Amino acid sequence: MTTRWTAVRVLRDRTAGRCLTAVVVSGFGTSALWLASGVWVKDLTGSDGLAALCMLAMWAPTLAGPLLGTLADRHRRRPLLVALSLFMAVLLLTLCAVDGPEELWLLYAVLFVYGAAGTVHDAAESALVAGAVDRSLLGDFNGLRMTANEGMKLLAPLAGAGLYTAYGGPGVAVLDAASFLAAALVYLSLRVREERPAPAREGGRSATAEGVRHLWADAGLRPLVLAGGVTMLCAGVSGALTYAVVEDLGHSPAYAGVLYAVQGAGSVTVGLLSGPALRRLGARRFAAYGISLLAVAVALRAVPYDPAAWACAAAVGVGLPAALIAVLTGVQQRTPGPLLGRVTATAGTLVHTPNVIGLAAGAVLVELLGHRAQLVALAVVLGVTAAVLLGQSPASADRTAARSASDASPA
Repeated sequence: MTTRWTAVRVLRDRTAGRCLTAVVVSGFGTSALWLASGVWVKDLTGSDGLAALCMLAMWAPTLAGPLLGTLADRHRRRPLLVALSLFMAVLLLTLCAVDGPEELWLLYAVLFVYGAAGTVHDAAESALVAGAVDRSLLGDFNGLRMTANEGMKLLAPLAGAGLYTAYGGPGVAVLDAASFLAAALVYLSLRVREERPAPAREGGRSATAEGVRHLWADAGLRPLVLAGGVTMLCAGVSGALTYAVVEDLGHSPAYAGVLYAVQGAGSVTVGLLSGPALRRLGARRFAAYGISLLAVAVALRAVPYDPAAWACAAAVGVGLPAALIAVLTGVQQRTPGPLLGRVTATAGTLVHTPNVIGLAAGAVLVELLGHRAQLVALAVVLGVTAAVLLGQSPASADRTAARSASDASPA
C-alpha cells in the first residue's frame, strides 16, 4: 500500500509526472536507436567492428562528464532541456542522408554529438528534478525512472527492429527525432521557478573542478560513488560472461534473451520499491544491501542449473539498479543546486565508465580463464565493497558532508 501510494504521489505531482513523461518519451527513441544504429552499419558494411563503433561513439562523450555537466550549471535547466531536445530532434533528421558506406562518417559524427548532448541533458534533467520535486519523492522518482527505462529496453528495441525492417535506419532516426520533439513539448509545459544562475566565479577548468572537489570532499557521497563504480566494473565483467554461462547451462546463445528479460523484471520491481526503501534505510545502506544481493547472485551464476540462473538474473535485476538509484538520489540530496549539473555528470562518469572497462576486460578474460572462477572472484569483490559501505559511520559522513556542502556553495 505504501509503495503504491508514493508512486501515485509522484505521478500526481505535476512537475514530477511531466518530467517522468519526458524521460519515457525520449528514452523510447534512444533505446530504439541504440539497436538500429549497429544493425544499420552492419548492413551497410558487413563489419562487426564498425557496428560496435556505434556504441563507442555514443558512449565516449561521457568521459567528459565533469566538463559537460558545467554547461548544465551555467543556464536555467528548463530552457536548456527544451533547447537540447529540439537540437537533438533536428540533428537526428540529418541521418536521413545516410544511404551507403561513404556516409558513415555522418552517422558516427551524429552519434558522438548525440552522446555529448545527452550527457548535458541528463545532468540538467537531474538538477531540474532535484530542485522542482519534493525531496521526499526523489527516491520514488528515480525508482520510477529506472522502471520506465527498463520497460523501454524491453519494448523499444522491438519497435526499432520492426521500424528498421520496414523503413531502414532513417525511419528509426525519424522516430527518435519525434520522441525528442515530444519531450521538448513536455518540458515547455512545466511550470517551475528557476533563478538565473549567478555569474561563474571561476571559468574553464576551475569551474569544472569545483564539482569534482565537492564530490570528493563529501564523506557521504565519495564512498557511495566509488562503490557504484566498483559495482559497475564487476557488472561489466559479469555481463561479458553471459554467453559462457548460457553455454554451461546447455542452451543456445538466444537463451541469453530470456535471462535479460527476467533481469529486466527484477529492475522494474526494485524501481517501484526504491522510494520507501531509501526512506527507511538511507542511500548508503540501500546501496550496500543491493550490492550484497548482487554479490550472491553473481556467485550463484556459476551453478549450471536453470532455476538458479533465473533466480540469479532476477536478483541481478534488483541489486544492480539499487546501487545506481542510491547514487543518483544521494547526489541530488547532498549537492547544492548551483553545482548539481557538474556533480551529477561527474558521478555518472565515475560510475558508468568502469562498466565499459569491465565489458572489455571480461571479453578478454573469458577466453583465458574459466567463467566460474571469475564469477566467484567478482562476488568476493562485490561482497567486500558492500561491507566497506556498511562499515562507514553515517553520523560522521553527514557531519563532513554538511561542512563540505556549505563550503562548496557559491555565495
